[in-house]
Amino acid sequence: MRRIAAIVLVSIGATVTLLAVVLVIGAYREDAGLNSRAVRTTAEVLSVSFDRTLVRYQTPDGADHIPPDGVGYPAGLQRGQLVEVEYDAAKPDLVKVAGRGAYLTLMPAGTLVLFMWLVILPILWWMKRYGPLFTSNPPQSLSPATK
Repeated sequence: MRRIAAIVLVSIGATVTLLAVVLVIGAYREDAGLNSRAVRTTAEVLSVSFDRTLVRYQTPDGADHIPPDGVGYPAGLQRGQLVEVEYDAAKPDLVKVAGRGAYLTLMPAGTLVLFMWLVILPILWWMKRYGPLFTSNPPQSLSPATK
């Protein structure tokens, strides 16, 4: 039972760590793509909610854009505020606050991984006090007939 619990804990830790790394890599790749075709403009913040912040900006052809996924890296924005944004010329709905980038994902992802392992490792250590957790040897029988 302890071995199964240990495997589950390590699996959860490894999965969350992998997802955090993929999140950071994805943010850097998206930023690199956006930065290669970035156009800078001023946008008005329309709404701020937990899951997204909507902005409206105009492209050089005069079209108004309100990206359905919101703006990237919106921390500190308030409704009605005018803010400099950068958007992808090829995909105008891909927009981020100017001057902000994927490096902002390092702190939350790193903190998540750090604190998760700070919880998992002491639990594994506590479980290990009662014997090895990951042994390949099968348990020995105490029966005299098997000796």
